Amino acid sequence: MNTSTKKYFLFALTFMFFCSISFAQEEKGSSLKETKKVKGENTKEAKGDEHYSNYAFMDARAAYEKAVESGYRSVNILSKLGDSYYFNGEYEDAAKWYGALFSFSEDINKEYLYRYAQSLKTIGKYATADRIMERLNEKASKDDRATLFSEERNYLKLIELQSGRFNVFTVPFNSKLSDFGPTLNGGEIIFTSNRETRTASQRLHDWNDQPFSELYAILASEEGEPRRYRSNINTRYHESTAVFTKDGQTMYFTRNNFTNKKRKKDGQGITNLKLYKSTRTEKGWGEAKELPFNSDNYSVAHPALSADEKALIFASDMPGGEGSSDLYKVSIDGDSYGEPVNLGDAVNTEGRETFPFIDTNGDLYFASDGHVGLGGLDIYVSELSEEGNYDKGFNIGAPVNSRNDDFSFVINSSTGLGYFSSNRPGGLGEDDIYSFEQTAQLIKNCHQSLSGEVRDQETDDLIVDAKVVLLDSDNNVLEETKSNNKGEFWFDVIECSTGYAIRASKPDFSTSEKSFVTTGEYESEIKKTLYLASEKDKEIREAKVGQDLGVLLNLNPIYFDLAESYIRPDAQLELNKVVEAMLRFPKLKIDVRSHTDSRASDAFNFKLSDARAKSTVHYIVSRGIDSSRITGRGYGESQLMNRCADGVPCSEVDHQLNRRSEFIILEK
Repeated sequence: MNTSTKKYFLFALTFMFFCSISFAQEEKGSSLKETKKVKGENTKEAKGDEHYSNYAFMDARAAYEKAVESGYRSVNILSKLGDSYYFNGEYEDAAKWYGALFSFSEDINKEYLYRYAQSLKTIGKYATADRIMERLNEKASKDDRATLFSEERNYLKLIELQSGRFNVFTVPFNSKLSDFGPTLNGGEIIFTSNRETRTASQRLHDWNDQPFSELYAILASEEGEPRRYRSNINTRYHESTAVFTKDGQTMYFTRNNFTNKKRKKDGQGITNLKLYKSTRTEKGWGEAKELPFNSDNYSVAHPALSADEKALIFASDMPGGEGSSDLYKVSIDGDSYGEPVNLGDAVNTEGRETFPFIDTNGDLYFASDGHVGLGGLDIYVSELSEEGNYDKGFNIGAPVNSRNDDFSFVINSSTGLGYFSSNRPGGLGEDDIYSFEQTAQLIKNCHQSLSGEVRDQETDDLIVDAKVVLLDSDNNVLEETKSNNKGEFWFDVIECSTGYAIRASKPDFSTSEKSFVTTGEYESEIKKTLYLASEKDKEIREAKVGQDLGVLLNLNPIYFDLAESYIRPDAQLELNKVVEAMLRFPKLKIDVRSHTDSRASDAFNFKLSDARAKSTVHYIVSRGIDSSRITGRGYGESQLMNRCADGVPCSEVDHQLNRRSEFIILEK
């Protein structure tokens, strides 16, 4: 039987769990149309079912396949054939039989759609897998985790973005069978293997005719054969996946339900997995004691210690989980343990979550086939939130992940060196251990950057030194900056799928604000442009025809030398403000009106004021304003602002009020 001991630990009990679901569902679905039974084929199916119920899957396969070759098919046969390959990691054959099941009847349970899609991805048929996932999405309820697929259709793009952050190497201590579950203890690598030792005491498992797995050790710098780990840790049954405290004095590990030299079984005769603890003494490792939250009725396996060693993370198929195996956390207080707590649906799925590891930063690495990935088991990383929960897992990408099963990842966070296991092609055995070096930081959360510009609403000119504030959806200020000498601003990290507002302001300008919701695209850049309107511009926009633009612009008086009409330098500064306003408002038309006081004759004053008006118009036109937008004439002393007419004694201040220039708005 071409299967590995790792798959026994990983799949066997999960397989039984899935089978119980499948059997119940098939009884309900017995009305589905089946091919006409050929004489004797019902006997082959019944014989296959008998083998299947006794977990003799290879014999069951043979009976089912003979029935199919004879022309008989049923939902029962096709689904169990698919399962017998899927749960042994033989995804190409699993895809073949699930495809036959899908062709035989499209009204199949969503679990089989999911397994079919996963099998297709593992053999690289991503487009077909996407179509099957769409069908699954249609069948799933709104609360079903499968609905997330529609939000993750760009998963290949996301995985590609994450990929290339490790260099992967083979190690010299793999065997021709299965080597997996590496862990680090000082300078030693402790790992699981069912390698052949050619000793008379080595026992073979009936399920696959291969040796039981044991723990082995080798120095990281050592070449040669690994040595079997301490004899009082390994037993005649399976041992696997250990983790050690930082001082190296305590270890937790996985073992078959074998305590005090007695093997225990559940109600169906299955020996499940349990977690054990051993403490180092002067004579070596002490007697292994099973942890109190173990059970004879389900498996608890693959321990990982939190960074502060106050909690243990493990995998289990205990009742009440999200899927076939979930990750749980239990608190540690000396020799006391709390109640197991499920890590929740940000981590756990309807599929399999297993082989956890926590680095010194508190990041959780785990293997899953329930999150969207490349196929089979992929490795994911999840950060610990401020609330103490683990966030959604992020696929760590190729080359660590592949189309095959990739799992049991461990890393030294300070050096970036570590190990993982995989059954990818090209290895020495059925499962192999690989080493790696990390070359770049991983994406562990969905972050985006926000950049933009602040511009003048009317001229589109860039505005420098504007205050820019990032606000959350509750209007709380998160960050503050200023636009640079190019009118640009940026905020390095904002969250995905989150509501924000961006606000810009500057003295003499109105405040501008935009609200937005970020997308779910990882490490993308959002760009926003904020337009500010001058407060003076606001007055111009709200002005009515007939109002004086000079008043709105708060112009200083336009002075001329005595009896002259040329534009003085100080007058140019004021007229430039008019030019600027007309450039900002291209529809604005004005009439320049020049006035004098009552001193001198009426004729002289009219001629002088008219010359000054025309000189003003000429200056504005010379600065780029079309002549059709501006007219002008002089009114002499015909429109005095006060009582200072001919012969009336007035102060210089009163006379000055009459010597004025007006810029009357004709059109906007």
